[in-house]
Amino acid sequence: MSLTRTEKVKTWIKTHIKIPFGVIIAICIFPVVLTALFYILRPFGSVMDWVVTYISGPIRNFYGLLSSIYPFALMEVLLTAGGIFLIYYIIKSIRDTSRRRGRWKLLGKKLLPILVIACYLWGAFCWLWNSGYHGASFAEKNGLVSYGVETSDLIAVTEFFAENINELSLLMERDEDGYIIFDRREVFAASRDVYKNISEDFPSLGGTLYPPKPMLYSWLMSVTGYSGMYFALTGEAMINTDPPGVYIPVTVAHEHAHQLGVFAEDEANFVGILACVTSDNLAFEYAGYMSGYNYLSNALYMADYDAWLRIWNELTDEVKLDRAQTSDFWASTNISNTRIEFLDNILSALMRTTRSTVNTVYDEFLKSNDQELGIMSYGACVDLLVLYFNEQN
Repeated sequence: MSLTRTEKVKTWIKTHIKIPFGVIIAICIFPVVLTALFYILRPFGSVMDWVVTYISGPIRNFYGLLSSIYPFALMEVLLTAGGIFLIYYIIKSIRDTSRRRGRWKLLGKKLLPILVIACYLWGAFCWLWNSGYHGASFAEKNGLVSYGVETSDLIAVTEFFAENINELSLLMERDEDGYIIFDRREVFAASRDVYKNISEDFPSLGGTLYPPKPMLYSWLMSVTGYSGMYFALTGEAMINTDPPGVYIPVTVAHEHAHQLGVFAEDEANFVGILACVTSDNLAFEYAGYMSGYNYLSNALYMADYDAWLRIWNELTDEVKLDRAQTSDFWASTNISNTRIEFLDNILSALMRTTRSTVNTVYDEFLKSNDQELGIMSYGACVDLLVLYFNEQN
């Protein structure tokens, strides 16, 4: 019986390529040792700072350079291809071993490479990204230490942001319904210079920025409630392009902050907002002031409702329309609208469960890396905003 081409290749490999057993063991153990070493050393902030400066930072920058060759999000393509292959490989492994003697042992051997690869990926992610959570923060490096916010200061900075969004809202180009006309390509192209001005005050933000990528799975990001992400293993800043355009510039700036080595979410929010409002680009300025106002206003609502209501009533109709458009969009991402009641009920429940699960997982991930507020840390940029803009005004 003649062999197929695949069988001939397998036979040739078994005959001519023999990897010593010790080498195989070393390959399997190495990622475990690599990951264990990270967890042993992560309490030592100076070590993590050294890693970020001399190892993870340059590697992530190099990956960003490589991935910038492609106009699409390389991470999504790799995850899609990897997911398809993983499903195929597991099904094939189960099928190939199901009727053989010692099938559980054989199945374990076949699935071992998947586990080893997963360990390599997690180990690499720990050193390339998680290491940044355990060194000195951006605020610490730049002397931006807040000891709390006075309500009077919070009111003053909120008013400052409100005045700016009111003024800028009247300058934005709008369609006949009053909504902002948004050109994603122009915003993405302009984003490479968005840190130019602020890097004069904060030199660490003067690194190379690579073009953000529109996400292929923006719909999935919308369901989970996220507007963008940065992936250290490809060095890519990726943007959900489904939401209304008003906040996309500040989302781009936020992900660029991660690309420049700002790890904590509250600091990335602060840095992204600061880059936007100093960018000399109308779309970025408006998005930055709008985003900052949202965080400040939420804090003021809890601290002084009367002051919050007074500032809210002074907002222009254009600002309120832009905020309502965005709120309506995110509300719609939790609701299915096939107009088939039982199907909509099932899909809506699934969408809400998906968002809740993703938020829980990400919350635990952040907390496991010393981000005590978890996903609530996104709004913790208020202290930094008040501290910085009180000194500037």
